[in-house]
Amino acid sequence: MYTDSHAHLDGKRFDADRAEVLARANAAGVTTILAIGNGDGPGTGTLDCAVKLAQQHERVYATVGIHPHEASLAKREDFDELERLAHDPKVIAWGEIGLDYFYDHSPRDAQQCVFVQQMEMARSVKLPIIIHCRPSDHSENAWEDLLRLVRESWASSGLGGVLHCFTGTVEHARAALDLGFVISFAGNITYPKARNIRDAASMVPLDRMFVETDCPYLAPVPHRGQRNEPAYVVETARRIGKLRGASAEEIGRQTSLTFGSFFGLPKTAS
Repeated sequence: MYTDSHAHLDGKRFDADRAEVLARANAAGVTTILAIGNGDGPGTGTLDCAVKLAQQHERVYATVGIHPHEASLAKREDFDELERLAHDPKVIAWGEIGLDYFYDHSPRDAQQCVFVQQMEMARSVKLPIIIHCRPSDHSENAWEDLLRLVRESWASSGLGGVLHCFTGTVEHARAALDLGFVISFAGNITYPKARNIRDAASMVPLDRMFVETDCPYLAPVPHRGQRNEPAYVVETARRIGKLRGASAEEIGRQTSLTFGSFFGLPKTAS
């Protein structure tokens, strides 16, 4: 039993074979998938992409949100749409949201403003948040701003959230755990230079850990360079198991139990 806690299944890279991708995930033992609902961003008519997908598949759940890349494009009508979508019963989190100072597709002040606004909206509908955080090269700038904003605008909600595709340090992971967050690890944990990610994965308790693909991005070894897909989350679980002296199946089961408990989902058959 595995759970892919973060998958972008709505894009064009899956249009030709989405059904087959989901069938392969099921064959690999991936029983639950969280589809991320950023779509192509505000003004594109795609903010409901994950909701539509989740409505078609029993064990696919959805998020809604505006990614920091498109923060400067967000308008009032986009936030109104997100508020409406957030009440769908298959929506279990708000995200991914946060800060990206690596690409700076939106000005940093706009990213911070939209991040705070979405935290306020998530609080109002009582949804946990899914966070994206990427600093500029050789810097902790985005981490510093993100953790400050979470402390100021979110921690008191008690709703917690997920740091997705964790790429920070052990210290960042500890800070997030102290704020009530779950840490999610993706396929880049298998990359040779990802020692900091493996160090964090060795420390984070299994009852505070998810595994994910972030597909179609970041395919794990031995699929690196290919389109990623939910079935490959098994490789991430296998690498974490190697770090912790456990099998891939054990990591898959424990992180699935953590996922279900965190979101209050019905249990699946073993």
